[in-house]
Amino acid sequence: MPSEQPLVAEHVLEFPGGYTRTTGPVIGRFLTELRSGRIVGVRTAEGRVLVPPLEYDPSTGEPVTGEYVEVGPAGTVKSWAWVSDPLPGHPLDRPFAWALIELDGADTALVHAVDAGNPKALARGTRVWPVWRSPRTGQITDIEYFAPEVTRIVSNVRSAYRLQAGGALRRFLDGIERGLFLGGRCATCDKVYVPYRRSCPQCGTPIAEEVELPDTGTITTFAINNLPDPRAPEVPFVSAYILLDGADIPMIALVGGIPAHEVRQGMRVRAEWIPEAERGPSMSNIRWFAPTGEPDVEL
Repeated sequence: MPSEQPLVAEHVLEFPGGYTRTTGPVIGRFLTELRSGRIVGVRTAEGRVLVPPLEYDPSTGEPVTGEYVEVGPAGTVKSWAWVSDPLPGHPLDRPFAWALIELDGADTALVHAVDAGNPKALARGTRVWPVWRSPRTGQITDIEYFAPEVTRIVSNVRSAYRLQAGGALRRFLDGIERGLFLGGRCATCDKVYVPYRRSCPQCGTPIAEEVELPDTGTITTFAINNLPDPRAPEVPFVSAYILLDGADIPMIALVGGIPAHEVRQGMRVRAEWIPEAERGPSMSNIRWFAPTGEPDVEL
C-alpha cells in the first residue's frame, strides 16, 4: 500500500485594512494619557489602583470608581522571562525580557518589555523606567520599552597638569638622568632620605650632605595589581616599596622580570635603566626593579 503522507495546508489570518475596535472610556483614557507621556491607573471602590485600568474590579466584580491616578513612571520588576531570540513583531530586535512591572503607586503589574542587555542585569526588585517613543500615537507601544535604573557609570578619567620641580627634586632628577640615586643625610638624625630633600622630615634640620646610593635594594612590602597600567610589564604586575642599600626610608617602584606571585618581602632587586641616550629628568628612566638572584634579606 502507498505510504500515507500528512496533509498540510498553510493558513494566514490577516486584516489588510487593519482591525478596528473601540476602546471604551477606561482603556481610551489610558491610551490617551500614554500619548501625552503619562501612565494612569483607575481606583477601585476598595482603594486599589489598577494598571492597566479595567472597567471592573477583578477581585469583586464591582465597577471601578472612575478616579484616575497617575502612577510611575518608574516601577519594580516582580517577575520576568528572558527572550534570547526575538521574533518578528517583538518590540525589540535584540535579546530582552518580558516582565511584570509594578509601577510606583499601582497595586497591579503591567506586562512590558525590559531592555536590560543581559539576563544577569535583571532580578526580582530591579527598578526600571520607561523609554518613550517619539512621536506617540496613543498605543501601549508609546512606551518603547523599560530600562533598568542607572546605578553605575563608566567615565574616562584623565588629568593633565604641569609639575615644576623645585631645587631638591630637580637635583634628584638630574641624578636619575645620569643613572644615579641621590639621597640626603641629616646631620642630626644621621638618616639618609631618598629622594633627596632639603630638610629632614623628622627633625626639620636643613640637609646639606648629598649621598650617592647604589641602584640595588630590598623589597619591604608590595602589592599585586590586576588593572592595566601603561608603565607595567604585564598584568598582573607588582608595585613595591624598595629600600635602597644605604637608605633609611623606602621608595615605591614597579617590579618586573619575575611572575607577580613569586615576588616576596626581603627579595633583593636592582633597577633596570633604559638606554642612556633615551634618558631625561624623569623616573621613567627606570623600567622597573628586577631580582638580582641574591639571597633574601630578613627584614
